[in-house]
Amino acid sequence: MRETLRLARQPAIVRRALKYALVVGAILLGINHGDALLRGEVDRTRAWRMALTVLVPYVVSTLSSVGAIQQLSQGKDGPPPSR
Repeated sequence: MRETLRLARQPAIVRRALKYALVVGAILLGINHGDALLRGEVDRTRAWRMALTVLVPYVVSTLSSVGAIQQLSQGKDGPPPSR
């Protein structure tokens, strides 16, 4: 767990995850909360849900990057390419 957290805090991983969070998060915000944003109906509860909507792609990207690094460092390249 300690190694996972250390990797997750690496600047390259954080930058990549932030980029994905901004792009994917913006798309998800538009899909899930766009109507409320256009009507100006953003209360505390919705703002919290919007923050979580952006946080999810950040976490997914971070975990994916950390998992790939750990897999490569263990010499596991994953499944062979399909033909």
